[in-house]
Amino acid sequence: MNNVLACIDGSPQAAAVCDCAAWASLQLDAPLTLLHVLDQQQYPAAGNLSGIIGLGSREYLLEELAALDEKRSKLALEEGRMMLDSAKQRVLTAGVVQPEVRQRHGDLVESLRELESDTRLLVIGKQGEDSGTDLQLIGSQLESVIRTLHRPILVTPASFTVPTSVMLAFDGSATSRKGVEMLASSPLFKGIPIHLVMVGEDTGDNRALLDAARDALSAAGFEVQITIRGGEVEPALHAYQAEHGIGLLVMGAYGHSRIRQFLVGSTTTSMIRSTTTPLLLLR
Repeated sequence: MNNVLACIDGSPQAAAVCDCAAWASLQLDAPLTLLHVLDQQQYPAAGNLSGIIGLGSREYLLEELAALDEKRSKLALEEGRMMLDSAKQRVLTAGVVQPEVRQRHGDLVESLRELESDTRLLVIGKQGEDSGTDLQLIGSQLESVIRTLHRPILVTPASFTVPTSVMLAFDGSATSRKGVEMLASSPLFKGIPIHLVMVGEDTGDNRALLDAARDALSAAGFEVQITIRGGEVEPALHAYQAEHGIGLLVMGAYGHSRIRQFLVGSTTTSMIRSTTTPLLLLR
């Protein structure tokens, strides 16, 4: 479990994915793997079509369809190799040493599941090449990826800027405490100020939870600011992020607390749609 894994496709997000993955690889001092998966539904492997159209007088058509299918698959493979070559050059320019490129034919989610044991961090664009030009859309498979993988997932918007501040949406849950531990032990955000933001009531218990989290991060050498905000989770977090110019948001992905309920189902889509900065989801 050591590699930074970046999903590369033909979408406008690909450059941001490369830049984000290169930054993470260098910060973590971890190998970078660039992955392109050919969708098996869009580019199926050549198969036996005789059961569909029959033989005899239709044999010529059968051969033509098989040849066309094979040609489409080969062109898609070549296009994928070109994408990977371009991505490799971009991350090399950013300073990554010996990035690995991999191309697979199949389902994206299943491919990522198979690579999960070697993955330390997944970097993926919020939109795939099938999302069109609407910036409010997200990739059709992104929610499935988030639900399936048990690794941190860094979702990038259309462009990536190295963050100069980070916000952890903290609720005192096991997932958010795990987030604090990860931030404290990981070099990913070394030297970057961290804001711990709780959305809820300003009670003594909540203050105690925030103080403990702040102390853990301060002991690890971080500059930490804590705050409690009232109101609804999504607008409260976005308002704080805008006020303080936060460059990256860290949140738990699933669970039963207010913040993690906010990331389930359609609210996950809402959060990813609305963010204009990278979003690191923890499992």
